[in-house]
Amino acid sequence: MSVVDAPRPVGKLVDRFQEGLDAPICLTWELTYACNLACVHCLSSSGRRDPNELSTQECKAVIDELERMQVFYVNIGGGEPTVRKDFWELVDYATAHKVGVKFSTNGSRIDCEVARRIAASDYVDVQISLDGATAQVNDHVRGPGSYDTAIAAMGHLRDAGFSGFKLSVVCTRQNIAQLDDFKAIADRYGAQLRLTRLRPSGRGADVWDELHPLPEQQKQLYDWLMAHGEDVLTGDSFFHLAAFGESLPGLNLCGAGRVVCLIDPVGDVYACPFAIHESFHAGNVRSPGGFKTVWRDSELFRELRSPQTGGACNSCQHFDSCRGGCMAAKFFTGLPLDGPDPECVLGHGELLLAARGDQAPPKSSPDHSKNQPRRKLERRPSLITLPVIQSRPDRACDESPLAGFAQEQQE
Repeated sequence: MSVVDAPRPVGKLVDRFQEGLDAPICLTWELTYACNLACVHCLSSSGRRDPNELSTQECKAVIDELERMQVFYVNIGGGEPTVRKDFWELVDYATAHKVGVKFSTNGSRIDCEVARRIAASDYVDVQISLDGATAQVNDHVRGPGSYDTAIAAMGHLRDAGFSGFKLSVVCTRQNIAQLDDFKAIADRYGAQLRLTRLRPSGRGADVWDELHPLPEQQKQLYDWLMAHGEDVLTGDSFFHLAAFGESLPGLNLCGAGRVVCLIDPVGDVYACPFAIHESFHAGNVRSPGGFKTVWRDSELFRELRSPQTGGACNSCQHFDSCRGGCMAAKFFTGLPLDGPDPECVLGHGELLLAARGDQAPPKSSPDHSKNQPRRKLERRPSLITLPVIQSRPDRACDESPLAGFAQEQQE
């Protein structure tokens, strides 16, 4: 896989990735906005199906294109992707065309038969979402009964002999104290724990103030990840925590428009799975030239791949490791993209948020929530060389975008 446009001298791997690749290593694909749950922090404000979502044949055409571009795998989500009637048809089509699939699910449709089907494939992985190590914490966010549903799904996967599936947790103010418990649950079911960051996008914007971890919990999370980082996946969610000291395991890079992107149910392409907003819209797979043209020629993506200034963070000694934090987190809290992360561990983001006053930050678009008032959470006390491809990843849906790559020592 080559760097977009022209080759450049070999440098640090993270710097080469910032320049962008001629195809994403992996991408997130939301197949539908339909969902049987209404999680209060849903990034895509899912609930109702969009009648204009891509058809089965259109989805297969996208998969054909991804195969030609040699995209390793897709992270399929939603909504709840398994509610699409053609879900397994599309999964089978993708794996038959050498595009691995990892799909995220609440587990409601993972019964014994489905678990055996997943376990039989080398190119399908599954990620079960659970946001509390107890039903009380989880169901407060994901809805009544969702804890039991997820636990049952993990039991089916374990009984089918499928080890190494992912237990995905969005870190919140209420569950930071449960990190050891999450790890114990993952170990019990033969899963791998994956921790991700809460973003203030979609419905997550409505509960950001109630759910995002407090500063002291950020340090608790950092220390825990430093102690368990080799066994726990993060999807590079927490590189803003690098300012505490040593960088966490992983790429520690915002890959938006560089190595990853999002395709939504109607074919719109966004730079980042966490930034569904017209400001980050790069094109549509239904347009002439399809996804390949969007990825390679989008003005937005070219801008993201160009040299970036650190803005207000440039003088910070931690900028090279923190890199200013998460683009989506800044945008949806109304902070400048070249400024500090709202959860900057040095407190610079908090100062900017305070100075923002009552100015309303942008909202994700569109909103597919079901026709009911958005549920607000009650306030609770805090609990306190370019990569050389040797082979395809061991499992096509390995978490790390570097899976299957051999890295040369670079200075």
